[in-house]
Amino acid sequence: MASSSGSGLTFKLHPLVIVNISDHYTRIKSQAQHQQAAGDQACSNGGESSSLSSFSSVPPPRVFGCVIGVQRGRTVEIFNSFELVYDPVAQSIDRTYLEKKQELYKKVFPDFYILGWYSTGIDAQESDMQIHKALMDINESPVYLLLNPAINHAQKDLPITIFESELHVIDGIPQLIFVRSTYTIETVEAERISIDHVAHLKPSDGGSAATQLAAHLTGIYSAIKMLNGRIKIVQQYLLAMQRGDLPLDNSLLRQVSSLMRRLPAIESEKFQDDFLMEFNDTLLITYLAMFTNCSSTMNELVDKFNTTYDRHTRRGGRTAFI
Repeated sequence: MASSSGSGLTFKLHPLVIVNISDHYTRIKSQAQHQQAAGDQACSNGGESSSLSSFSSVPPPRVFGCVIGVQRGRTVEIFNSFELVYDPVAQSIDRTYLEKKQELYKKVFPDFYILGWYSTGIDAQESDMQIHKALMDINESPVYLLLNPAINHAQKDLPITIFESELHVIDGIPQLIFVRSTYTIETVEAERISIDHVAHLKPSDGGSAATQLAAHLTGIYSAIKMLNGRIKIVQQYLLAMQRGDLPLDNSLLRQVSSLMRRLPAIESEKFQDDFLMEFNDTLLITYLAMFTNCSSTMNELVDKFNTTYDRHTRRGGRTAFI
């Protein structure tokens, strides 16, 4: 691996790529820790203490994926990424899955191309070159984006490294090696708003896993739980009076009856009108989406028919169907 690249390419990295890779690594690491805990529990229940050390020594798995974007001249802009299926035994990626994901992204983002791939780790490894070479049939000069999950909070730089591949002659043998490239963070207004929102949902400085969203959902859960408990108390009290275990309290029964009369308030005429209006708007949006899809399909059919018809009628000089 060389220290710096001499290709002269300018790399612009969008924050969405970093968020996607971090989310991919976090999910895989969480699943691995859950499986490790389950394995430790099974070993402790079975009395196999010798296997406990093997579970606890398992390193967090690496994640792999592709980065997509556009290249305009000497400027390479990485917009997005998607995950890949990696076989650790064969040390190769699932090409069928890659081709399927590439086809799906082409339908949504026709201007985006596969620029390279990403992984996690402290530094590039020798096995990474095999994956790098396997992607050269898609992009003759792919980029390799490496995320270091061992974040040093004292270091202000992002734990992201972008590698290019260059052909160098080493001991008289031409070999591909990784070379580091510089990059800048490029963002748009929508990404800045999203990243700012995600930043506000980070864990607190005290190390607690609670976030604003978790606190909000916890508050709603507590309110529903309290309401459910109080309704059960009223129900048990009414059942006790019905069985004759408690004396009738007409004042309390009137309060319960008044409370129950408030429940059908949602069945008012105004609610029905508002509900039907929202329902009709939703159906209208669904119908418009269906009509748009049908129009697109018909447009493709007409284009294919024009191409085929024009091919047969060009000799006779007739006009193709439009």
